[in-house]
Amino acid sequence: MENKENHLHMAAHRAPSTRRLRIPGRRAAVALAVGAGVVLTPLPAFASAGPVASVAAPSAPIVASSHAAQVAVNTAMSELGKPYVWGAAGPGSFDCSGLALYAYKAAGISLPHSSAMQSRIGAPVSINALRPGDLVFFYSGPSHVGIYIGNGNVVHAPTTGDVVKVSPMKYMPFNSARRLA
Repeated sequence: MENKENHLHMAAHRAPSTRRLRIPGRRAAVALAVGAGVVLTPLPAFASAGPVASVAAPSAPIVASSHAAQVAVNTAMSELGKPYVWGAAGPGSFDCSGLALYAYKAAGISLPHSSAMQSRIGAPVSINALRPGDLVFFYSGPSHVGIYIGNGNVVHAPTTGDVVKVSPMKYMPFNSARRLA
């Protein structure tokens, strides 16, 4: 034990670039990727299409077609970077339906805290008729929701280990969309 403690003590005093950690299996791959500057995004448990890509937030103002939709979009966009936590509905962290609930609550519209239940509220919208503020649902169930912001992008809280961000819809299997305001 004394030898192991001495090794850990010495490792802690090395420069980060020379530190060597013995981490078995998957953790070793993650440690190597992180050390190489690669950003890792965990896969949602329900997705098989791969990690959800992120894009830069739009630099031009997002203009919704109603006051309530505008408030919801502005509220959701103001939460960028907040961590995903399952079951959370803000203000410090969010899950996907919690972000939609929080954003529309600011606009005076009450939603349940479930993407499947949210998918039954409001008027159905085709993917070709989406407007900023529309709720967009993904996967079967549906089990994920984002708020459409235009140009094929949604603001959403993707999964554990990720943050509220803007992502292209094309990387998630579209289920349906609803207009609330």
